[in-house]
Amino acid sequence: MNQTLIKSELLCKSFITDGEVNNVIKNMNLEIYEGDFTVIMGASGSGKSTLLYALSGMDEVTTGKVFLNGNDITKLKESKLTALRKSEVGFVFQAINLIPNLTVYENILSPTYKTKASRQKIDQSIDELLDQMSLTDQRKKFPNQMSGGQRQRVAICRALINKPKVLFADEPTGALNSSQGQDVLDIFSQINEEGQSIVMVTHDLKAAIRGNRIIYLKDGRIDGDLKLDPYCKEDAKEREEMVYRFLKEKGW
Repeated sequence: MNQTLIKSELLCKSFITDGEVNNVIKNMNLEIYEGDFTVIMGASGSGKSTLLYALSGMDEVTTGKVFLNGNDITKLKESKLTALRKSEVGFVFQAINLIPNLTVYENILSPTYKTKASRQKIDQSIDELLDQMSLTDQRKKFPNQMSGGQRQRVAICRALINKPKVLFADEPTGALNSSQGQDVLDIFSQINEEGQSIVMVTHDLKAAIRGNRIIYLKDGRIDGDLKLDPYCKEDAKEREEMVYRFLKEKGW
């Protein structure tokens, strides 16, 4: 088994709504391993995105601990947590969230400010990412001049520019049509094959089968944990049936 990359201990996350406490994540112990493509699924309101934000340090936990690459992120001051997120974590959102008045190149460059890498190395990395995502001819364009699929590929470049230990993705294909979504999933499969750890929330079966591990949440707890072989296009149909059976058993 690969090395533990993320670990939660008795993780709880609560929100107060209309004066009532809503416990979304309940005493969760979870280990996520380096090199895995981990998919988090569950019914609406099961805590998928809340868990993703807690594990990535994007949101504070209520109680419990989260270790990211050996660091207890629940104890870090905001400045150190920001620095850790910048160096260790990439994040891809459903809403894409590119900065509209920056070009493709400038959007990808933006997370590198105040990092130690030289501008020459950063530019080289941007060129490599643009090439990998088939975006080389788009580098001077603004987000509103591009399709949704192209914008999401730019967002993936931005998430990868600091060579993060883990890439988090929250419904990354949710705002895309099926062919654009397939392109993004193909990229995820490719970078995972090259060693990039990925943790992805999705409600889409075709996205879920890309993972080699599926964690199913129910009412803020882990209700199922399915291990799979690495994704292979030739086995996609069989894999889809296996994952569908697992999800149906869990009441999906």
